Amino acid sequence: MRPPWRPATPELGWPAVSSLSADRRADTRIDFAASAGPSLGVEWEFALVDADTRDLSNEAASVLAELGQNPRVHKELLRNTVEIVTGICANAGEAIDDLRSTLRPVRDIVHGRGMELFCAGTHPFAKWSAQKLTDAPRYAELIKRTQWWGRQMLIWGVHVHVGVTSAHKVMPIITSMLNYYPHLLALSASSPYWDGEDTGYASNRAMMFQQLPTAGLPFQFQEWREFEDFVADQKKTGIIDHMNEIRWDIRPSPHLGTVEVRIFDGVSNLAELSALVALTHCMIVDLDRRLDAGESLPVMPPWHVQENKWRAARYGLDAIIILDADSNERLVTEDVEDLLDRLTPVAESLGCVDELAGVADICRDGASYQRQRRVAEEHDGDLRAVVDSLIGELVI
Repeated sequence: MRPPWRPATPELGWPAVSSLSADRRADTRIDFAASAGPSLGVEWEFALVDADTRDLSNEAASVLAELGQNPRVHKELLRNTVEIVTGICANAGEAIDDLRSTLRPVRDIVHGRGMELFCAGTHPFAKWSAQKLTDAPRYAELIKRTQWWGRQMLIWGVHVHVGVTSAHKVMPIITSMLNYYPHLLALSASSPYWDGEDTGYASNRAMMFQQLPTAGLPFQFQEWREFEDFVADQKKTGIIDHMNEIRWDIRPSPHLGTVEVRIFDGVSNLAELSALVALTHCMIVDLDRRLDAGESLPVMPPWHVQENKWRAARYGLDAIIILDADSNERLVTEDVEDLLDRLTPVAESLGCVDELAGVADICRDGASYQRQRRVAEEHDGDLRAVVDSLIGELVI
């Protein structure tokens, strides 16, 4: 059987092989609700923090109750978290406007209850043992199965959905997007602290989240039926009951017709979020169009992808990343510069040139993990000042 990172092309002599019989495959088909065009959606997780202590507050249920039914605001695993989501948008600017309109009433309610909205990959000093689980059977089952690691998931992130026009494009796009994993993680890294200590990592969240079963890097499939076979095996062996339990850093969302990018640490402000959303949108649309043009998308061996994830999590914007299967290397920020130049025509077609240009600002001014460390140093290690600074960055 061919290695999963090798494209199934006749020239290479690697035939596509399935582990399922034809009869069984008929029962394992996964329909992909293909998008009509390159639509966009964003999910943004926020923690609730006490306005006085700056520690986490387990009051999400009361906030949601006061807000009432709102399809744009969701509960999450822990009762200290609310998630804000967009509708279907055309570009990054539209998505940010959508998020902003939802955030305003949520923040008013949060402020009225003596709290603040906070977003980063982790909270600098909160204790995981003090957090309460949201009352829902699927969350209870997750903790029952994952135990200590599940209870440790005191983390927040951003998920970006981009519409794809055909199921046959999904796995090649996901596999090729892994080449840009370190770029996206380094730019968004915002979790240097854990339980009051500097971990030495730019993104401790990325390292923690991969401890959950089915989380972490995706398998490098090239064909949709390989994903169908994988899901069938996962269900048959009792690893998952539903596809949303596949928690890959990049995964298909068949019911939405999207590729969902889940690499990002929590993002504290709208300016950086708009830049990262635009970059993700342009990346996936570019790969989609290259497939339409008959190109074979670039891939790397999984061992390079795995190493790049670690380097970006550890060193952030200072990471030297592996560029290709020939093991060439480069500073991630230098590669981001060339990537932005190449994606500018895509951004023009999507109407997000200004938002994409904001990526360069992150490289120039520093990522969140760098700002957090700088604030801590300026305040003699007082991590409450770090929370203050992150809260202050959320200008709606």
